[in-house]
Amino acid sequence: MTAAAQLHPALETHRNIIAGRSVAAADGRTLDVLCPSDGAVFAAIARSGAADVDAAVAAGRAAFEGAWGRMAPHERGRLLTRLGQAILDNFDELAELESRDTGKPARQGKADITSAARYFEFYGGACDKLSGDTLPFLPDHMALTLREPHGVTGHIIPWNYPAQMYGRSVGGALAMGNAVVLKPAEEACLTPLRITGLALEVGFPAGAINIVTGTGEEAGAALSGHPGIDFISFTGSPEVGTLVQAAAARNHIGATLELGGKSPQILFADADLEAALPVVVNAIIQNGGQTCSAGSRVLIEESICEEVMKDLAQRFAGLVAGPHQDDRDVGPLISARQRDRVSGFLARAKDEGVPLLAEGTIADGAPAGGFYAAPALFGPVPRDNALACDEVFGPVLSAIPFADEADAVRVANASDYGLVAGVWTADGARQMRVARALQVGQVFVNCYGAGGGVELPFGGRKKSGHGREKGFDALYEFSTSKTVVFRHG
Repeated sequence: MTAAAQLHPALETHRNIIAGRSVAAADGRTLDVLCPSDGAVFAAIARSGAADVDAAVAAGRAAFEGAWGRMAPHERGRLLTRLGQAILDNFDELAELESRDTGKPARQGKADITSAARYFEFYGGACDKLSGDTLPFLPDHMALTLREPHGVTGHIIPWNYPAQMYGRSVGGALAMGNAVVLKPAEEACLTPLRITGLALEVGFPAGAINIVTGTGEEAGAALSGHPGIDFISFTGSPEVGTLVQAAAARNHIGATLELGGKSPQILFADADLEAALPVVVNAIIQNGGQTCSAGSRVLIEESICEEVMKDLAQRFAGLVAGPHQDDRDVGPLISARQRDRVSGFLARAKDEGVPLLAEGTIADGAPAGGFYAAPALFGPVPRDNALACDEVFGPVLSAIPFADEADAVRVANASDYGLVAGVWTADGARQMRVARALQVGQVFVNCYGAGGGVELPFGGRKKSGHGREKGFDALYEFSTSKTVVFRHG
């Protein structure tokens, strides 16, 4: 038991879910759960190790070879749909838990629970919709392909959107009939645990969904390298993604990796700024900028750059960060470590003479122990500066001027990342040219984010990773193709 748990005997401890049962870590260890809004410990989770991962993988294998693996696709669909409804039926509880665990403002917690339910609604309807093909072959033969589940899939999700990421990563895998072992981030994993409990309540067979909590170095490493896993899905940093992919390669299994971004929003001189600028601001302050697809670079055509930076500065100066329950513009960052990381970027930029155009404020009365960072706007930012190149993962926007269309594309693509981009222009031909030229997985034209986009394939290029989640593309990732040939004479 941790020291904090000893000091707080009423502290609730959330245990693993393995084979349909709530179980403590094999060695009894726990980790504290802190609320980012005040830094106080409010719960504990199991600190799992290799033995716990072994048990979870074995439970997943038993489910895949048993009741879950034998279930008809439409029956799986009914269970996923029921889970989506159960999430909505427990909406207030889950939304409050999500906000408290992550620090995000209350309205964002509510939006995330709505999205989590939507994933299960979407994949509930998709379970019996993915089919194989018949193939032209020899005259006396019949050739066809089948789509089959991998078996037991491993999932490692981050702390920024635990409820959404649960639906996004687990939903497609379950829809294809895989059994799941999920390792959520130790900083925020309470909604995945609660949703898994709801899954059992609505009738999911024991072992279809297994949750092991703990650190990445222990539980995460054990899961990504486990020989009983048939496919791995990971969202996190490029550095850890490299380790996960290497572990998967040693077991000769596939992996989907989503590894962050440095996403540009490109404002041409003919853009509708009244429509664009509120979206540009929201795209970097949502979830405190702790979003892989955050629009952290705004590229502005030179002829409107001064006007746009002035407008953005006024907007940023009015932003306020505060505790999750106050529902301010921005909540706290997830941890003291993340706050210090963001503060380091800001300090270096100021030392290097990058102009700070505006900075928001931290609300009066915000708890001193909270992990707050005021939103900041810098510009013009040199193209080779860390603010223009590195993923800050905080509410920090870099304004970068460009000369013309070719220059805009060049700056946008001059990044190790390639996840999402926004293009703002009234010129239809330019919209298509730029969208096709950008080296990213998603492009939004005269919009950004498109309401969560459960239906839209999502994933990156370059160091943003590979593979696709969301939409029907996720079903292809979480399945394998088998060719069957009949000689009928």
